[in-house]
Amino acid sequence: MIELEQLTKRFAQHTAVDGLSFRVQPGEVLGFLGPNGAGKSTTMKMLTGFLAPTSGTARIFGFDIQRQTLKAQQLIGYLPEGAPCYGDMTVQGFLAFIAEVRGFRGAEKRARVARAVAQVELESVLGQSIETLSKGFKRRVGLAQAILHDPQVLILDEPTDGLDPNQKHQVRQLIQRLAHDKIIVISTHILEEVSAVCSRALVIASGRVVADGTPFELESRSRYHQAVTLVGGAGLDEAALAALPGVAGVERNAREHSLTVLAQPGQVIFPQVSALVAARGWQIKEMDVERGRLDEVFRTLTRGEAA
Repeated sequence: MIELEQLTKRFAQHTAVDGLSFRVQPGEVLGFLGPNGAGKSTTMKMLTGFLAPTSGTARIFGFDIQRQTLKAQQLIGYLPEGAPCYGDMTVQGFLAFIAEVRGFRGAEKRARVARAVAQVELESVLGQSIETLSKGFKRRVGLAQAILHDPQVLILDEPTDGLDPNQKHQVRQLIQRLAHDKIIVISTHILEEVSAVCSRALVIASGRVVADGTPFELESRSRYHQAVTLVGGAGLDEAALAALPGVAGVERNAREHSLTVLAQPGQVIFPQVSALVAARGWQIKEMDVERGRLDEVFRTLTRGEAA
């Protein structure tokens, strides 16, 4: 378990992290969200022992990260922002070096390196120096070193930054496989990442928690939760749609012949909208029910910080 209690970090007059408290259980994939400057990376650095907090505590499976640093760090795999590596080393040499730092030797070292290489598909660049790699491959090398020792806790700062869509999909699948028996914390500003792999989302702004719940729970706070979007029906009657029970309003979209019918909080309006479409004989190409828009919820929760 990860436990944070009133974790705080101040730099001169600026408070980067302000009394954060939360717990993460094994099997959870926590999406750690916030705008730039919200305190995400600072929290990660304190959680991994690379930065001392001003006050408060962080524990990894009971080990205090400040008083029992090495015991806590042995349980952590960490991919920091920017994936810093030794640029003049080859991928093979760097991962072998990391394995030795982690205490592996001989056949065990070779097996650990080979498994990590296979998991993130680095076979084609093993002999290249890291400084010659693309940003995406550097990120994958960073991920490989983080999982090499099969840690109980994975802390990933922007794990898919710089990856192409296929590589992103591969990393997300890897995270889902690893999540069965690990704690995974993903710091990201890519909201699709949260919907794709996270079982829980925690949003911070100005160093404080402003929301904590499943992605679905956060999406349900959106004004578009249970909204119905109609596409392709010329002559759609906005007034008739707006007059339906449970409807909060109707928005015309930029897409031609497309409307979004908003639901009042707690209301399900699809049956009413569908019945009206059938009764009027509108020729609809698409009729979709929205779960909610995480980006809209995120903007609402962090609006003060953005301002």
